[in-house]
Amino acid sequence: MSDPSWLAEGAPHVWRPYCQMKTARPPLAVAATKGSRLVLADGRELVDGLASWWTACHGYNHPHIAAALRAQIETMPHVMFGGLAHAPAYRLAARLARLLPGDLDHVFFAESGSVSVEIAMKMALQFQINRGVGGRTKFLAFRGGYHGDTLATMTVCDPEEGMHSLFAGVMPDQVIADLPRDAASEAALDALLAQRGHEIAAILVEPLVQGAGGMLLHPPEVLRTLRRLADKHGVLLIFDEIFTGFGRTGTLFAMQAAGIEPDIVTLSKALTGGTLPLSAAVASRKVFQAFWSDDAGAALMHGPTYMANPLACAAANASLDLFEDGTWAADVARVSAALAEGLEPCRAGRGVVDVRTLGAIGIVEFDAPVAVGDLCARFAELGVWIRPMGKLVYLTPAFTTPDADLDLLTAAVREVVGVA
Repeated sequence: MSDPSWLAEGAPHVWRPYCQMKTARPPLAVAATKGSRLVLADGRELVDGLASWWTACHGYNHPHIAAALRAQIETMPHVMFGGLAHAPAYRLAARLARLLPGDLDHVFFAESGSVSVEIAMKMALQFQINRGVGGRTKFLAFRGGYHGDTLATMTVCDPEEGMHSLFAGVMPDQVIADLPRDAASEAALDALLAQRGHEIAAILVEPLVQGAGGMLLHPPEVLRTLRRLADKHGVLLIFDEIFTGFGRTGTLFAMQAAGIEPDIVTLSKALTGGTLPLSAAVASRKVFQAFWSDDAGAALMHGPTYMANPLACAAANASLDLFEDGTWAADVARVSAALAEGLEPCRAGRGVVDVRTLGAIGIVEFDAPVAVGDLCARFAELGVWIRPMGKLVYLTPAFTTPDADLDLLTAAVREVVGVA
């Protein structure tokens, strides 16, 4: 057990995320992490069902990543990226270009996922400007989508989902449509693009899974439809793979399930194996060529202070080492099977309207929003860390989570929905 006096000392000063500070339950004090578990200051261990918002895909404290970080911090923890270069970032960029399909070859680093989406949006806008195409200042995004909490990304989230509704009108409205799931919705989207395509710089979508907007699944054909329509109407296609990238859906990148590539993809979350903040907006050659010019004004004028942080890049390179050994795919398949089997009985639970899984993602959806704080506390009593969202109880565990811990997670969900 550790001394949690820091919690009482800091509590009056820390502004916590996604909660009403006046009424929220106190947070659980975490003293350490190991494997698939959180070690609390009071000595309890909780199986982490979320892998810290699905970042710690290899589990916590992976020795290979930890060794890479120790070596890098002794050499160069950080250096500015303007006018300087360093090996961790350049090696990582080359590796990402090799791993990503097609000609997604040009990597622009940042820190957070939201910022990488804003960079992708900025790239798309300036792509049109640099080509001499005026008026394309909007983005087409989709109901059920979520792309971050910064001002520009809020505009491409579902306007009805509630989290950002307070800020309606602060930023210019974007074009929000339904995903083209069938012939009728494809025709409607085609007609919308025919009518408003001259205003639109790019289409932005989370491939296969719309994450924080509701964990909504769609088949690969939706992505193929978007690629066709983007090409037909002369707009770019951006995939937000911050949630889906690095194995979460069963392929290394979700786009691979559809066999197509976007013009820009954003990456973050599991990029460093859940150790340090790092993100990237990766552009195709077509996009990059629009910035390649003798005109200094055609350059992308963007540069986060901590972009390409060497420590974070070292962690990402070590994480890619683990992906390259190939064992992750079998682990994701194992986790997927455990989630599907363990959560299926929840269909009979009170208030449950759906149970769905894809890769290492398991979702139980209810007919009304759940009491997040109360359920978090109940799950902790059952020995697991699960933080519900809206109408959902969901699991996104580390790929390396042992079978026994997966059983604890799904048993806890069944207990809460009353089917244990």
